[in-house]
Parts: sequence; C-alpha cells; structure tokens
Amino acid sequence: MKRKRIFSIANQKGGVGKTTTAINLGAALAMRGKSVVIIDLDPQGNASTGLGIERGARAKTVYDVLLGSDSVETVARPTDVENLAIVPATMDLSSADAELMSTARRVVHLRNALRHRSTPFDYVLIDCPPSLNLLTINAFVASDAVIVPLQAEFFALEGLSQLLLTVREVRETANSDLRIEGIVLTMFDKRNNLCLQVQEDARANLGDLVFKTQIPRNVRLSEAPSYAMPVLNYDPTSRGAIAYRALASELLERNAITKDPAHV
Repeated sequence: MKRKRIFSIANQKGGVGKTTTAINLGAALAMRGKSVVIIDLDPQGNASTGLGIERGARAKTVYDVLLGSDSVETVARPTDVENLAIVPATMDLSSADAELMSTARRVVHLRNALRHRSTPFDYVLIDCPPSLNLLTINAFVASDAVIVPLQAEFFALEGLSQLLLTVREVRETANSDLRIEGIVLTMFDKRNNLCLQVQEDARANLGDLVFKTQIPRNVRLSEAPSYAMPVLNYDPTSRGAIAYRALASELLERNAITKDPAHV
C-alpha cells in the first residue's frame, strides 16, 4: 500500500495565502478522488473556520493530538467537501509551544501522531502558523516536503531565505528526507510589472522549484471563506478555482515521479 504523502504549507510571513492554499489545494485533491486531511496548526484556526467548523464545535483539536491524548483519525472532522476532513485548531494551540518545550522529544509529537498510527488518508496538508516556531518545526519533522506560498511582492525572496535555512537544519537534525516540494506564487497579477519581476527572479534563482501554476489575485478567493467553503465549491468557474485545480494536477504529476530527497 502506498504511504500517504505529508506536506507542510509554510511561510513565516503572514498574509501570503497559506490557509487559502491549504483549503483549496486540499479540496482540489479531494475532488480528484484523493482522501485528504488538513491539519490546522495555526492557533487562529482560520482553516477550520474556512471549512465550516464552528468554534463551539471544536471539543477536540490538534492540541489534543500534539499532546498525545487523541489520534488524528478520532479528532478529524468531515467537511462539506467529499473526501476532505480537517483536524481543527483553537487558541489553546498558542500555549502548546511552551508545553512541548518542556518535553524531551518536543519536535516529534506530530510525526508520531501521523506516522506511528494508521491514518486513513492519501494526503495530509499541514497549515502552519506564520512563524518558524516549535509548531512549524513539528510540522517539518512530520512532513515529506514543504510547499511555500510566496506572494509576488517586493522583498518576497529575501523572506524566503530563513525558511529554506530552517528546512535544511531540520533535514540535518531530525528529518533527513525533508525537501522543498515547491514555491507557489500567490496573489499574482500579470498586469503588474512588480509581480512579473518577482516571478522572473524566483524562476531565475529557484528554477523548477517554482510551480508553473500561479494563483491569481481573485475576489472569489477572498469571498469564499466567509461562506465557509473552498472557492472550488463557491465558484468553480472562477480564476482562483481553475488555478487551484491546476496546482493539484501539477502536484500529483510531480509526485508520480521519484524525487531526490536532497533536492532543495
């Protein structure tokens, strides 16, 4: 049986489209017949809200998974998207950093939850918080690879260097197979010369690591979370929905090919 694929969706900068990518990439994979779970690892819980899990209905959360009192499969909640589940988060997660810090194996809690138990999913997408804290390190240690949403804006590439360094450090110390799956340009406007320049610089510096698919700046993408659904359900014909379906296809195509784990 093929092992599930685990991806962290991470960037220490906020507002670059991490949660939007987690929700919509997850939905696009689910609509391709894959069984998908999103791990909401951000104390703000936006992925949970964006998939219709009310705060009052989050009795069990990723916090319980990290502390070992519950498993992923028992905490995962179904969503209105067939084949897509989510492990929700609440603000309780903001104290997990301090609690995990006091444990001997503080960086492997999520890996243990995902890999040492039978989780019935083809794909696991971890929506990381906007920082390189202990929660994000737990995600990296648990993952096969990292997907980095990168907003097409000034200084975007400069902020990427610390994340790449963190990935290398995790590979050297706790997860030798970790790699960068790819950089996905978000909030892209092809009419904007700065966006085009950022794209050119990213491809020149990072080559094939940059996904061919670009996620456009699209009002439907912004509206969909307020209706507690992915844009693929809210407006399947929108440019945002089309882009995330293309990104899912590209990810599936990349993972059909054996890749060198040393690739960054």
